[in-house]
Amino acid sequence: MFNRVIITVLDSAGIGALPDAAEFGDEGSNTIGNIYKARGRLEIPNLYTLGLGNIESACLPSAESPLAAYGRMAEITKAKDTTSGHWELAGLIMDTPFRTFPDGFPDGLLREWLTRAGRKPAWLGNEVASGTEIMARLGAKHVRTGAPVVYTSADSVFQVAAHESVIPLDELYKLCEIAREVLNGEYNVGRVIARPFAGESGAFRRTENRRDYAVPPPGDTILDALEKQGLTTLGIGKIEDIFCKRGVAHVNHTTNNRDGIDATLDALRNNRSDALIFTNLVDFDMLYGHRNDTEGYAKALEYFDSQLPRVMEALRENDLLIITADHGCDPTTPSTDHSREYVPLLVYGKKVKPVSLGTRESFADLGATVYEILTRSAQAYKGAWNAGKSFLNQL
Repeated sequence: MFNRVIITVLDSAGIGALPDAAEFGDEGSNTIGNIYKARGRLEIPNLYTLGLGNIESACLPSAESPLAAYGRMAEITKAKDTTSGHWELAGLIMDTPFRTFPDGFPDGLLREWLTRAGRKPAWLGNEVASGTEIMARLGAKHVRTGAPVVYTSADSVFQVAAHESVIPLDELYKLCEIAREVLNGEYNVGRVIARPFAGESGAFRRTENRRDYAVPPPGDTILDALEKQGLTTLGIGKIEDIFCKRGVAHVNHTTNNRDGIDATLDALRNNRSDALIFTNLVDFDMLYGHRNDTEGYAKALEYFDSQLPRVMEALRENDLLIITADHGCDPTTPSTDHSREYVPLLVYGKKVKPVSLGTRESFADLGATVYEILTRSAQAYKGAWNAGKSFLNQL
C-alpha cells in the first residue's frame, strides 16, 4: 500500500501535558496550544486542514473534514529529552532514563576531561543554565581566559560553549568527543553538545556549527531493523547524531528549518531508493523554545506551515508523510527546559483514511507502524522496540 515513509519531527512541538507532567515541573505545559493562547492566533491553516486542531480542539481550531489521520502519542520513557524521544519514536523504549545533573557535574570529572584533552583543568559555569543567558554572562570571561563554558539543564545534556576564535571548531569538537568518552557509567548523559558562538561582548550569537554526541542506542531501533532488511534510511538534520549513525545510510546534516525542509523536498523528488526519510527540524526547540521566544516559535510554525503544501505536492502516490515531535518546550512558561508533553501525530498520504488515531500509549507505535509498512510484515522485528502497537490497520 505504501512504499516510502517520511517522518518529519517538529523538534519540541508538544501538544499538551502528560498525566505525569507535574513530576517534571511541567504541569499545564502545552507548547502549541499555549502559543495560540498567548498570541490569540496561530496562522497554520495547512496543519489545521490536516487535523492538528482536532487533536487539541479545546485550544486550536479544528477541521470539519481533516485530510490526515490524527492523534497524539504519550512517551513511556520517563524522560523529556531529544535522544529518548527520537529513540522511542523509532521503537526503542528506555527502561532507565539518562541521568540529569541539577547541581552541575563533579569537579573531578571535569578535571579528568580537560586533563585528557591536554588542557589546563579550568572551566566556567558548570551549572544549570539557559544557553543564551550563560553565553551573555560568561562569554567575555571565556574570551579572556580561554576556559570552556560548561552547563547543563533539566535534561540529560553536557554542553560546552566556546567562541570560535578562542577554541576553533575542530578543537571544540575534539573536546566534546573526549567528554563523551568520560561521561559513561554512573555519569552517562544523553548528549554532549558543542555550542560554538561568535561576535563581540554584548552581542555574542550562536553559530550553526552545533554538533551533538549521543550514546549509541542500547538496543535495535527500526533504523537497524530496516537496514537488516536491505532498506535504506536518509537522515536529515541531527538524526545521524541522535542515532550515532546507526541504521542511517545517507545523511544530509542540515542545521536549520529552512534547509531541512529544502533537503526533505529534494529527497522526495530525487530517484534514490530511500525507504525512510527521517527529518528533524531543530529551530523550534533550539532558537525559540529554550529562549522563551513565543513570537519566534509561532513564526517558525507558520513558516513550516507555509512550506507544507510543497511537501504534500511532492509526495508520490504511495508515500506516507508523518508529522510529529519528540517532546515539548513550551516558550510561554517560566522554564527554558523541555516539557513533558504528548506529541502530535498527523499521518497524510493520498491513500490514507482521515480517521482519529486517538491517544497512543507510546511513541513506539510510530516505529511499529513504519516497520510494518516498509517490510510488509505485521510481525514485530525481534528487537528491543517491539512494545509498539502498529496503527496501520486504521489507515
